[in-house]
Amino acid sequence: MIKFDDIKNSDEIQVYIKKADEHLSVLGYTEHSFPHVGKVALQAKELLEKLNYDERTAELARIAGYMHDIGNVVNRIDHAQTGAIMAFRILDNMGMDVSEIATVISAIGNHDESTAVPVNAVAAALILADKSDVRRTRVRNTDFATFDIHDRVNYSVEMSKLVLSEEKREVTLHLTIDTSICAVMDYFEIFLERMLLCRRAADYLKLKFKLVVNGVELL
Repeated sequence: MIKFDDIKNSDEIQVYIKKADEHLSVLGYTEHSFPHVGKVALQAKELLEKLNYDERTAELARIAGYMHDIGNVVNRIDHAQTGAIMAFRILDNMGMDVSEIATVISAIGNHDESTAVPVNAVAAALILADKSDVRRTRVRNTDFATFDIHDRVNYSVEMSKLVLSEEKREVTLHLTIDTSICAVMDYFEIFLERMLLCRRAADYLKLKFKLVVNGVELL
């Protein structure tokens, strides 16, 4: 049985993550390297654990989370589908069970908001974990004067935390935004599609999705 440690310790996967992030850096995108994929992987796993999914399903979510952005090594466009195909080849060569491969690649192939659908619990958890990772430290541009709206929005986020209430069946993304850097409306301009996707992912998990910005519930 392929474990998360097998994925994390794979030299092949490490290179794809590193090179994919290098390509996104050239394009001016935020950090998509080991801090991002590691956080997404752990968040997806913990979310399913708290919802009482079985241990293996939670581990598959962690595997999908760690590998979800490798398709960026080919191109940013359609990177979810490209990454799913790459993941299929890698996991098949590693000897993962076919049904488990199907779960992982369907999650990877459905995580980008342009084409995403929460087709299973692993995909839903991956969507919530990925889209909630908004933070200042992901911004690479060090020249504030040249920030575009994406840089401003991400840099303005001083705190982001995804909180699950099993009792209320709610999952809430709490954000603290420095409004002197970015207006809340700018956040919605960039991330509304992502937040609506989070709502659909939460619906799949039989949860209500909430967005709270600076202490005010907005969604």
